[in-house]
Amino acid sequence: MPTAAAAETPVVARAGSPDPAAPLVVLLHGRGSHEREILTLADHLPSAAAYAAVRAPIAEGAGYAWFANRGIGRPVPASLRTGMTWFRRWLDAEAPATRPVLLVGFSGGAAFAGGLLLDDPSRYAGAVILYGTLPFDAGVRVTPGRLANVPVFVAQGTHDTVIPRELLDRTWNYLHDESNAALTSRRDPAGHGLTLPVVEALSAWLHTRLA
Repeated sequence: MPTAAAAETPVVARAGSPDPAAPLVVLLHGRGSHEREILTLADHLPSAAAYAAVRAPIAEGAGYAWFANRGIGRPVPASLRTGMTWFRRWLDAEAPATRPVLLVGFSGGAAFAGGLLLDDPSRYAGAVILYGTLPFDAGVRVTPGRLANVPVFVAQGTHDTVIPRELLDRTWNYLHDESNAALTSRRDPAGHGLTLPVVEALSAWLHTRLA
C-alpha cells in the first residue's frame, strides 16, 4: 500500500462557484470511495460556495483512504499525520488564510476532517462530521475547550453498525460536553449513510455559515 507521502498534487473535483474568493467547502469522502462520489453532495448544498472534493492519497481496493487503520475508526498516528501534512500543503496553496474554509467529511473522511480541525482549529470556518468518529488516541489534541466557538455540525445514525458505537458515543460526548464548539447535532434512526433530512439540515447549516 502506498503512503500518503507517495502522492503528489491531489486529484480534485470541483463544483459550485468559480469565484476564487468564494468560501471553500472541502468534501472528504469515505474509506474505499473517491472524490467523484462525494462531489454529488454539492448538488444539494448552497451554490454560493466553491466545492472541492479531494481524492484521498492511499489506494485501497477500488477507492482511496486518508490513513492506515489500527481498526475501524482508529487511525495509525503516523499515517494520519502524514496525510494531514500532505493535505495542508495543498490547502495552503489553494486558499489563503483570509479565505473561509469549511470541511465536510463522511465516515473515514469525517475522522480526517476531525483530525485537521483538532490539529489547527483556527484554520477553519467550520467542520462537518458525518457518520464518523473523531480520531481519538491518534496524535491530535482532543482536550477540553479545544474547539471553542468553532462551528461544528455532527450527524450520526442510531443504527450505524460500521463505526463502533463506543467511538460514536465518545465523539458525541466530547463535542457536546468538552469541546466548547458552537455545535449543531442530530441523531436519526438511520444506518451508515446520508438521509434527506440530514442533507437538508446540512444545507441550512452551511447557508448560515456562508451568510
